[in-house]
Parts: sequence; C-alpha cells; structure tokens
Amino acid sequence: MIARKQYLDRLIALRDTQVIKVVTGVRRSGKSTLLELFRDYLLSQGIPERNMISVSFELLENHSLLDYRKLHQYILERLVPDEMNYIFLDEIQEVPDFQKAVDSLFVRKNVDLYITGSNARMLSGELATLLSGRYIEIQILPFSFAEYYSLIGGDRRTAFAAYLQNGGLPYAAQLKDEVARCGYIEGIFNTVLLKDVVQRKKILDVTLLQSVIRFLFDNIGNIVSVKKIADSLTSYGRSATAATVGGYVEALMEAFVLYKAERYDVRGKQILKSLEKYYLVDLGFRQVLFGENRSNLGFALENIVYLELLRRGYRVMIGKVNETEVDFVAEKGNERIYYQVAASVLDPATFAREIDPLKKIRDNYPKYILTLDDFPMQEAGIPTINVIDFLLKD
Repeated sequence: MIARKQYLDRLIALRDTQVIKVVTGVRRSGKSTLLELFRDYLLSQGIPERNMISVSFELLENHSLLDYRKLHQYILERLVPDEMNYIFLDEIQEVPDFQKAVDSLFVRKNVDLYITGSNARMLSGELATLLSGRYIEIQILPFSFAEYYSLIGGDRRTAFAAYLQNGGLPYAAQLKDEVARCGYIEGIFNTVLLKDVVQRKKILDVTLLQSVIRFLFDNIGNIVSVKKIADSLTSYGRSATAATVGGYVEALMEAFVLYKAERYDVRGKQILKSLEKYYLVDLGFRQVLFGENRSNLGFALENIVYLELLRRGYRVMIGKVNETEVDFVAEKGNERIYYQVAASVLDPATFAREIDPLKKIRDNYPKYILTLDDFPMQEAGIPTINVIDFLLKD
C-alpha cells in the first residue's frame, strides 16, 4: 500500500480540529485507502478501534443507512461518551440530504468527522451554505509518477512510458496483465460516466455526451471553447447547442474527470474569460477510448505536468504573452513559476519556439522548459529540465 504521504500528512495535521475534513476526487483515486491509512495511524497513536466508526455507502450492507436519519441514529448509538470519536463516511454523496446528518454530528464536541465524495457538487448548494467555513477540502488525484515509480521500480524511462499509457489509478498500477488492467480502467470509467454524470445529471442523450467526451479527450492541451465543441459536433451531423455541451462539460468537471485551466494574460495580469484548456484526471481513461496509437506525446506530457502542479498545491493557468503562449503559469501564495512542456527541444526551431515566449516575460520569476531530453540546455537564464527528474523531485 502506497502511503500517499502528502494527503496523509494533511489529515494528520487537521486531526481533532473543529472542521470537517472532506476528501474529494474521481472514483478509485484512493480516497477510501487514504481513510484506511489514517485509521492505521490513529491505531498506532493508541486510539482504540471502538472510537472509530466507518461507513462505506458503496457496500450493499450499508444501503439501509442511505436514509440520513437512520445514518445519524446509527452513529449516535455507537459514540463513546466523553471520548473523541473519529467518524469516516465514504462516498457520502450517495446519501440524499446527507448534509443534515453531517451538520448534527459536527456540532458534537466529541466527534472528529471525515467524509469522502466523488462529485464536486457535494460542496455546493446547501452543504456550502449549511457548513460555510466549517470544512476543509482535500482533493486527491491518482498516483503521481513518483508514487507510481515507487510501486513499479525498474528502469525509469520504461516505467514512465507505462505511466504515460496506463495512467496512475492506484489499483490499475498493480495489475500486471494488460487485458485485466484495461478492463479495470474501462470499468471505472463506465461507472463514473453512468453514476456520476448520466444518473446524477439526468442526461437523456448519452450518445451526445459520448461525442463530447471523445472530442475533449482528443483535444487535451488544445485551446477550446464550448461553442467550438458544439460547432464541431454539429459539422459532423450531431445536433448540439452550446448550452447543452456546456452542461455536459460541467458535469464531467463535477465528477473530477476533467480539470479546466483558464488563460491568463501575463502582461495584462488578468484572467481571460474565453478559450480555455481541459486536462484529463488520468490518461488511462484516454487509453480506453482511443488506444495507444492515438496518444500525442507532447499533450500527454502537458497533462501529467498539469496534474503534478495541482498536487504540489499550485493554481495552474495557461499563459498568454502577446500572440504566444506559455504552457503553464503556476502560482502559490507569492510564488510564481512559468513552465513550457515539450517532448524534445533538440531541434533548434523547436527550442526557439518554446523559449521565445518565456524570454518575452520581463519579470524575475523562475522559468523552465520541461522535456524528455537528457541533455541539459540553458539560454537567457532559462534551463531545460528532464521531466522525469522534475516529477521524481521531492
């Protein structure tokens, strides 16, 4: 079991604080395992097992607890008086009106509450209103390459090639058989599609949804707009309005399948309100739709770097510099870093294309080019870094 140290450390730091710890992320990204790791930590600290109550709403034996009143009563009956109780509720979005039970439990002084969910909508609407300022969200992503490599080992480039193709869903990374691994990833994708998108959003035109998904998955790293997607689908004979497509894109983002990177005018210092990029939570999902022959190495690298920057706590945007583009502007507090990502910059023309936008930026923040090349280069104080080295750096 991989420790998921960065996430576990956050839970440990938040232990016994007067906030609800909300762990979110796409299905099978490791939320349940994280709670299990935290339970093990509590046991190692001398917390008795009787002081921990765990309910997973994906288990059939817990379906009677999908009624928030029964769930509330079930937990009350098991609380240890005058001692701290640790409550773990996994995939809480399956419980209608769950926020009512959560709020009632939260106000008790001897309850430390941890919940997980696979849909971003659980943190909007009534929950956000009812529990405003009383929860902290921890977004969990599939394995980083560092986590994946600690499990797989061997030659770094071979492992990275497998990571590019198969993604980092935790259990899939442990499956050696390719057919079984692809079947497992496909099963997760279909479950997310059915339960977290189609059923939750009551989508009737599933074929159109699938067309939108194929377009977005095929345009990872490209600047797109909802109107562009709708126009493209219409040109191929699919009747699609921008409003409908926009709703489908929002649903995919709510299910943590897609992440949107907004465009940022570096010189104007403002967010641009149109033409964004979308990145995929796990490249294994793309493999399900297209197979390895449709992979674009440059865009796949972009996707991996984007997610890695999110893991490291950055807000990540696409940089616009005059008529050119910087792949990523990463901000955290007062820190800012610019990144270009390319498979290789050994060709002089490619190197010039990648470095020129960075050279046009006149501030003193760090600027880097990430590439698969093994030969370090530098110009105007802008170094190239091997992307595998970057991903494995602590």
